[in-house]
Amino acid sequence: MSPPDSVEPLPGVSPLEPGSSSTAEPTVPWSRFVQLFTAVMLPIFLAAVDQTLLATATPAIARDLGDLRDTAWIAVGYLLSSTIMAPLYGRLGDRYGRRDALVAALGLFAVGSTACMASQGMWWLIASRMLQGLGGGGLMVMSQALIGEVVPPRQRPRFQAYFGVVFVLASVAGPVVGGLVVSWFSWRWLFAVNLPLAAIAAWRVLRLPRSPRHAVPGQGHDALGVVLFAGMAGLALLWLTLAGHRFPWISAPSLAMAGAAVLLGALLARRERRQTHPFLPLELLRIPAIAWTSLTVTLFAASMFALVFFLPVYLQLGKHGNAAHAGLLLLPLTAGLVLGSNLTGRLVAYTGRPDQPPRFGLVLAALALLALGLLPGGSWTVGVLGVVAGLGFGTVMPTSQLVIQTVAGRARLGAAAATVSLARSVGASVGTAVFGALVFGLASTAELQAALRGASDQATLQVIHAFHLAFMAAGALTLVAAWSSTQVPRIEL
Repeated sequence: MSPPDSVEPLPGVSPLEPGSSSTAEPTVPWSRFVQLFTAVMLPIFLAAVDQTLLATATPAIARDLGDLRDTAWIAVGYLLSSTIMAPLYGRLGDRYGRRDALVAALGLFAVGSTACMASQGMWWLIASRMLQGLGGGGLMVMSQALIGEVVPPRQRPRFQAYFGVVFVLASVAGPVVGGLVVSWFSWRWLFAVNLPLAAIAAWRVLRLPRSPRHAVPGQGHDALGVVLFAGMAGLALLWLTLAGHRFPWISAPSLAMAGAAVLLGALLARRERRQTHPFLPLELLRIPAIAWTSLTVTLFAASMFALVFFLPVYLQLGKHGNAAHAGLLLLPLTAGLVLGSNLTGRLVAYTGRPDQPPRFGLVLAALALLALGLLPGGSWTVGVLGVVAGLGFGTVMPTSQLVIQTVAGRARLGAAAATVSLARSVGASVGTAVFGALVFGLASTAELQAALRGASDQATLQVIHAFHLAFMAAGALTLVAAWSSTQVPRIEL
C-alpha cells in the first residue's frame, strides 16, 4: 500500500516526520474534534435522514397525491441525483476546498426542501426530491472528507463511532420520525424542518478554518462524463422500476431502455478511461482494497436501504398498522445499527484491522433477512430480527470509510469519500428500485389498493407473500456482500 500524499499541516495538528511510525502520528485535541463534530454532525444527519424519512409517510402521500406504484421514486429520485453528484462534489471539494463545497451543498439542499414542501402532485414531489438530492449528494461526501482532513488514520476508529452513530440513527430514525409526524400533522412538515436545520449547519461549518486546496494543473470538470453517467443511471433505474408492471420485461420499451443504458455505460467507460482527470474516481477503483470495499458497500446498501424503506410499507399494507406503529417497529433495527457501529469502532481501534468486522456482520444480517422472509411477520419477530440485522449492518460503514481513506491518502480524501458515497448511493438506488419492482410486480394494482384500504384479506395475503419473497432476495444479496468483503486485502491502520 502506497503512503498517503503529503499535504500542508492543518490547524491544531502537527505534520508527521518522514519515516515516523503510526505510534508517533499526530493526535487531534478533544476541543478540535468537538469543533469538527458539531459542524458536520447536522449535514451527516440531514444526508442520512432524508434518504429514508418518507418511508412511513409513503401510504399517506399516496392517498394525498395518488399513484402508490410510483412512490418508490420518492426515494429513488433523491438517491439518483445524490449518486450523480457524489463524485462531482468529491472532485470539487479537493480542488476548491471541502468546507466551501459543503456550504454550497447545504444551500442547494434547502432549496430542494422548499420545493418538496410546496408539491401539488406526485411527479412534482419526485422532481423536487431530485433537486434536493443534488445538494444532499454533497452533504455526506464533504462531511466525511472533512473528518479525514482533520483526524489522522489511527485515531479515526475511536472518533468514527460518533459519526457512525449519527449516520445510523438518522437512517433508521427517519421512518420513525416520519411516522409520528404523519400521524399527528402532515408529511409536508418533514421538509419544512430541514430549512432551520440547514441554516444552523451552514453557520457551524463556516466557523471551521478554510480547507486546503489540491488543484491539479490542467484538471477540468468532465461535464460530458457527468451527463453520460446521469443518463446511464437514470435509464437503468427507470427500467428496473417500470419493467414488469408498466410494460413486460421482454418488450420493445423494456429492451430499448435497457439497451440505451448499456450503450451510455459503454460510452462512459470508454471516455473515463481516456480522461486524464475523469469524473469518476477510476484511479481509486483500480486499487483492489478500494474496489472490493466499494462493491461490498454497494451490495450492503442495496439490502439495508430496501429494508428500511419498505419494511414500514409492509407493516402498513400487510399488517394494517398505522404510520406511527410502523415507524416505531424500526427502533430495534436502529438500536442494532447503533450498537453494531459502536462495537465495530471499538474493535477496530483495538485491533487496527478495519477489513475484518464486515465479514462476520454481513452473514449475521443475511440470516436475519432470510428469517424475516420465512417467518410470520409479527411485532416481536420484526423487532428481534431487526436488532440482529442492525448488528450485522452496523459493521460496514465505519470500516469502509477507514479502509478507503487510509489507502487513498489525504490529498485524495474528497475522491475517497465520494467513492464510498457513490457506492452507497448506487446500492441504495438500485436496491430500492429492484425491491419495489419485485413487490409491485408480484402484486397487482387492485391488490395493492385493496391492501392499502384494508378491504380484502386475500389481497393482503398476496401483498405479504410478495414482501416475504423480496426479503429473502435481500438476504441472498447480503450473503454476496459478505463474500465480497472477504476479498478485501489485509489493511492495518
